[in-house]
Amino acid sequence: MPALRVIPCLDVAAGRVVKGVNFADLKDSGDPVELANDYYLQGADELTFLDVTAASENRSTTLDMVTRCAEQVFIPLTAGGGIRTLADVTALLAAGADKISVGSAGVSNPELLREISSAHGNQILVISLDLKRGDSASGFVVTTHGGRKTTDLDGLAWVQQVQELGAGELLVNSIDADGTQDGFDLELIELIKRQSSVPVIASGGAGRLEHFVEAAQAGADAVLAASVFHNRVFRIDQVKQALREAGFEVR
Repeated sequence: MPALRVIPCLDVAAGRVVKGVNFADLKDSGDPVELANDYYLQGADELTFLDVTAASENRSTTLDMVTRCAEQVFIPLTAGGGIRTLADVTALLAAGADKISVGSAGVSNPELLREISSAHGNQILVISLDLKRGDSASGFVVTTHGGRKTTDLDGLAWVQQVQELGAGELLVNSIDADGTQDGFDLELIELIKRQSSVPVIASGGAGRLEHFVEAAQAGADAVLAASVFHNRVFRIDQVKQALREAGFEVR
């Protein structure tokens, strides 16, 4: 089993890192390049950079910020937000991203996912699943535009479809747990892990060190968090130590 990855997430709006609760009431958390460099020095395994208002504002991810982050860190960088075309993906990769996170655009145009994986390989394609509890077969529904719009897509049906279209990883964002610091949505992680043939990244709800351990026990291949790192509740090496003590291999 591959070593568990610990991934800080930089949610960016208007050139600044922001964080809210349930994807709402965003507050400033700092400069993305400074935070990216700090997390790299702390021992982050990867970084995820998401332009959280790009889709709702109908614009592309800010390329120069991706380049500035890529110049500061020497670990894999995933970038996303506002991706609508294969050209957007190609531009982000050229700007320095190693992987691309696609959410809303994949829902509105599923064939885009096949285009991306065919052109660049599925190893670069991370599907951002913004899911919340709702009236569907699995009990979870897909949202888009940073959680602002709810679709009638069943969460687990969408998980199956994106894998068939070429997903390389699944970034599971729990809208219900996001920013609450009450813990990851373990039921959601377990459901997706059972039907996933690709790595699953748990996101949304981390508040204590044991929450990361619980997510790993639920089957997550990587754990991602934002506010607990931005607010210096604990450092990345503390998360890794907690995972080691629970018997998990980390990098």
